[in-house]
Amino acid sequence: EEVGIDCIAVTDHNTIAGALEMERIAPFPVIVGEEVLTAQGELIGYFLQERVPPRLSAQETVRFIKEQGGLVAVPHPFDTIRLSTISRGAWEILPEVDIVEVFNARILRPRSNARALELARAYGLLASAGSDAHTIAEIGNAYVEMPPFEGPDEFRLALAQGQIWGVPSGIGVHLRSRWAWARKRMGR
Repeated sequence: EEVGIDCIAVTDHNTIAGALEMERIAPFPVIVGEEVLTAQGELIGYFLQERVPPRLSAQETVRFIKEQGGLVAVPHPFDTIRLSTISRGAWEILPEVDIVEVFNARILRPRSNARALELARAYGLLASAGSDAHTIAEIGNAYVEMPPFEGPDEFRLALAQGQIWGVPSGIGVHLRSRWAWARKRMGR
């Protein structure tokens, strides 16, 4: 709320527990989502009712998301650090994809975001942006200004009218994340 966001999609890695808790306590709309690690890389499901199991094939993951009325998004499709399903060669899922993340604030190479926009345009897919926030300070680094909506169908229409905004998070967020990961692994 402090940065002017009045709706948020929470897409933790391989769980919807945090999104469900945020939905329960937030005074604004929350899209329950999950960033799922598939056998071919990462996909995001939005408007989920239940957790999508990790490590399924990209095709199975898409089916699992769609069966619960969710929308399928490809996050950071050309990031050189975090591999998405597209960078790992799962192009066959594109007919079932709804959204391509064309601006990810944690991308280090701007060309990767530009290629994502080219992909969305080439396949006629909706374009989104994400902070990919791993810390509170990163929330709002990327977002889409769009009309209000209710549910996935209205979300698609609103996103089509949206305006993408964002600033790169910089390399420091990656260093801090890697340091936090290392400390956790060492039991600290």
